[in-house]
Amino acid sequence: MSLRTGLTVMKFGGTSVEDAAAMGRSREIVASRQARGQQVVVVVSAMAGVTDQLHAAAVAAGNGDKAGALAMSARLRHRHLEAARELFGEDKHGAAQWLDAEFVTLDELLRGIAAVGELTPRTLDLVLSYGERVSSRLIAETYAAQSLHAVHVDARQCIVTDEQFGRALPRAELLAVKTKELLAPLLADGNTPVLGGFIGSTESGATTTLGRGGSDYTAALLGGALGADAIEIWTDVNGIMTADPRICPDAMCVRHISFQEAAELAYFGAKVLHPATILPAIEKNIPVWVLNSKSPASAGTKITALPRRSRSPFKSIAVKPRVTILDIVASRMLMSHGYLRRVFEIFDHHKCVVDLVSTSEVSISLTVDSNAAIPAIAADLGKIADVKYEGRKALVCLVGDDIRGQKGIAGRVFSAIPDVNVRMISQGASEINLSFVIDEDDVEAAVRELHAAFFSEPDPEIFDVGPRRTK
Repeated sequence: MSLRTGLTVMKFGGTSVEDAAAMGRSREIVASRQARGQQVVVVVSAMAGVTDQLHAAAVAAGNGDKAGALAMSARLRHRHLEAARELFGEDKHGAAQWLDAEFVTLDELLRGIAAVGELTPRTLDLVLSYGERVSSRLIAETYAAQSLHAVHVDARQCIVTDEQFGRALPRAELLAVKTKELLAPLLADGNTPVLGGFIGSTESGATTTLGRGGSDYTAALLGGALGADAIEIWTDVNGIMTADPRICPDAMCVRHISFQEAAELAYFGAKVLHPATILPAIEKNIPVWVLNSKSPASAGTKITALPRRSRSPFKSIAVKPRVTILDIVASRMLMSHGYLRRVFEIFDHHKCVVDLVSTSEVSISLTVDSNAAIPAIAADLGKIADVKYEGRKALVCLVGDDIRGQKGIAGRVFSAIPDVNVRMISQGASEINLSFVIDEDDVEAAVRELHAAFFSEPDPEIFDVGPRRTK
């Protein structure tokens, strides 16, 4: 990885701050950037697993299980206090006092939810915010205690959003103003701001969340607002891989990929990046690096606006499981004007995103994420068409540059999986992906066969080719 100077926004995910040892590794990584003369803004997730536990506690409280909710909170309190003890010693450097205060307010909130017997999206966001609020302050104090001039900043002061609790959208103009007002002076004085990801607030001050995986988005929003030179996403893998290593042990790290390719992979199932992460980076042409906090010397993946030419037709294979196919046949409205519009208005009404679409003169086949709304959607569609739906499908997506311009590429793909029944195919709608739907049970075999067919002779300019693991 080449040396970079200027302002870098560094985001550390949950596994990169999961305990005192991981927090210590993150401090060393930040120190290495500062040693290069870089200014740094740090964004951190909650400790690994904490958000899930907070969610479980909130649900328990909403169901009237006050004792269960408080027991979960007590375990989280103990985990954070133990991390503070390992980081600062037995006196915990004063962290015990403010940690106790945070968990006292969390417990009061859980008691209130249990008393009312209802968990609203707004209240859930407030409960979930505690993970990032606590981890970011703990890490800021860890850095400050070791001469990194770190200053904790409550991200809710910067990330101004709308009121869509659970999946709030940033208000770009207000966010840019607040970010510059709060962070620019700290950076000018040589400080390292540390903020929690994932959380924001409405203009009136109500706590919101950006959706699961939103810490990446926070980093990109801050990077865009500050005009950063780079955004680094620190996780527990070496970068974006050619396939899921659990399926393909010989999967390689992709050294260089375009913003469009990375977005496609993120949307279609790659877990390294949140799909929205790269949008602010695209707008400001800021390179994004995906790096491994457990192996900081690894080159990682660089994501830039333009793709780098590769001898390999594809960069990576992504899988989106738990997909449902809906077949909609216009038996009563053949050739009716506005038919397609009426169909998609139903999906819009149910806030259900469509992935793939295939049409003929009288029918539409499409895929959606499996969710509880599908029976209701089918019922509404049944008023204008005959509808069938099938679950337990998976969407396989092969991503690369200029796929549409490569002759015979579809034939090569489907020849590589002759024993797999392909239910739907999408090629040509995008220059950078070829997608198809298969049964979930066929995913592992299909991905292994495709990986063997297209990554057996990788381009070393694009892929980290060695040493490679094999079965």
